Amino acid sequence: MHAHALTHTGPLTEGAAALDALDLPMPQPAAGEVLIAVTCCGVCHTELDEIEGRTPPPRLPVIPGHQVVGRVVSAPAGSALAPGDRVGVAWIFSACGHCEYCREGRENLCPDFRATGRDAHGGYAPFMTAPADFVHRLPDRLSDTEAAPLLCAGAVGYRALSLCGLADGHALGLTGFGASGHLVLQMARARWPHSPVYVFTRNAAERALALELGATWAGAADAQSPLPLHAIIDTTPAWAPVRAALRNLRPGGRLVINAIRKEAADAAVMAGIDYPHELWQEKAMQSVANVTRADVRECLELAARAGIRPRVRSYPLAEANQALADLKFGRHAGAKVLVVDG
Repeated sequence: MHAHALTHTGPLTEGAAALDALDLPMPQPAAGEVLIAVTCCGVCHTELDEIEGRTPPPRLPVIPGHQVVGRVVSAPAGSALAPGDRVGVAWIFSACGHCEYCREGRENLCPDFRATGRDAHGGYAPFMTAPADFVHRLPDRLSDTEAAPLLCAGAVGYRALSLCGLADGHALGLTGFGASGHLVLQMARARWPHSPVYVFTRNAAERALALELGATWAGAADAQSPLPLHAIIDTTPAWAPVRAALRNLRPGGRLVINAIRKEAADAAVMAGIDYPHELWQEKAMQSVANVTRADVRECLELAARAGIRPRVRSYPLAEANQALADLKFGRHAGAKVLVVDG
């Protein structure tokens, strides 16, 4: 099969190809695994983190892609899945199932957590395999390209939103407004219809999209909020927006950092944190790590029920490198999805 694979890591520059097109053998499912014919796969900022070396090292070569939609070709005996079922595979490829974290329902923190497209081949290919227990049936109300971004950008955004501790009427801030942010905004409006949402991003097109989707206000990444916020979700790769977000929190507010890594280049900005004005008064910071299967399932159910839909720009699989470059350099607001042709 013809796939796109990551064979080396390093900075992604304009005009460079991050992935290599390879002819690889057809994957063969191991015991307990499903064989899936991929129809589309979302392009996620985490792929950029993998390419540029900000995640735990991927196995190389590896086929990236962890927002995978397809149809079951074969399923193991005893599985609830059957050939023809429309399914999705998310960032969580597998977890051990018996450690303390797994028993507590926090399989996202499992020491043996394996990530799709990093520790196992993902969906930038016509076929892939995955453990049947970690494959999700998709709601009929969601098209393939609508479902794909919900499997990570949506699911990890749903987890971040759940960690905010919001009540209806509380003010929410979103720092950065890419694929995850524009879905979180829709989720917040569905779950807490009386909560105003304030968006902070340097990208003018993203500010326009935020207002179109119902944000109360949209301003620059370092702007002063019109009012102190109960919670803020930060999805940027940099540290400077964290300082700005802390200044915009009300006393007792919570900042949830939804990023797999932060860039080291501006880490020094945190050394000069103004404690009395930025962190004091019981403000809290919390990170988001991975997702659980429950996050994925609940996100899909909410999206189907509430009419939450991503704004999608589609690319053929052959243009995977172009999609990654567009993501890296901030071209086109919303989510990006690779479509597999046959």
